[in-house]
Amino acid sequence: MAFATGAPGLVMAEASGVVMEGRISIGCPSLESDEKVNAFKPINDFAKSLNVKMGIQLAHAGRKASTMLVSSSPLAYHGMLEPHELTVAEIAELVESFASAAKRSVAAGFDLVEIHAAHGYLFHQFYSPLSNQRGDNYGGSFDNRIRFLLETIKAVRSVIPDSMPLFVRISASDWVEQGWSIEESIELSKLMKQLGVDLVDVSSGGNLHNAPIKAVPGFQVPFAHAIRQGADIPTSAVGLITEAKQADEIISSGKADAVFLARAMIRNPRWAMAAAEELGVKIDWPLQFDRGRTLT
Repeated sequence: MAFATGAPGLVMAEASGVVMEGRISIGCPSLESDEKVNAFKPINDFAKSLNVKMGIQLAHAGRKASTMLVSSSPLAYHGMLEPHELTVAEIAELVESFASAAKRSVAAGFDLVEIHAAHGYLFHQFYSPLSNQRGDNYGGSFDNRIRFLLETIKAVRSVIPDSMPLFVRISASDWVEQGWSIEESIELSKLMKQLGVDLVDVSSGGNLHNAPIKAVPGFQVPFAHAIRQGADIPTSAVGLITEAKQADEIISSGKADAVFLARAMIRNPRWAMAAAEELGVKIDWPLQFDRGRTLT
């Protein structure tokens, strides 16, 4: 709720499991029941009272989950247990779980849904050749490896209002030559656009514990720019974006359509207000802080 009082354009409830066993940790939220709808609704009502949009990131961590590990193939992530290889029937059940969670997201009052398909979590485990060694229709070729994600996008898009934005977060690169590439991300983004995805939230890495990633300010922005140009779809940029002028340059120069912040907002939930003041942008301050009004 602190974030909502800081005048952001959007607050995202991150990594919410579509099933309990798909949570990253046992402390992460989930949306597998109507009881959880009732828990989220007051938060969304409060944000809307401040004219703040709310989104939810629907997720399944797969082999990186806290319990009951599952994946595309029985390949363990670094230091973790070997996961169960999902059957075709179990994949279909998870597609339905994502669709059901999307319906609950609408009932809970969220303004948009984002499918989390990045950071080495379940969808990434399918589309990356580093973790997918299947020999059926969900493994091998590019079209097969992205099948699970595309089926889920179709299912989610079909149960949310046409007017509700649908975002997808992807890892644009595994950062190694034999892994998932930016070229594949562009092709995937073209297909996602055809299925009604409105924005690609572009991150990278997470499927290889020792990937040679050089994390410098804005290091993932070129991925967002490449997908925006190559797939002709709006993108958001993430990753060590901390300064107002830095964020403004990314958007004003056309490298991305939006900037998503995590650690910077955790450090300062009023980051958007401070950025607006630094950039000379007028925002609607809460009445008690608006020096241009007379309190009565």
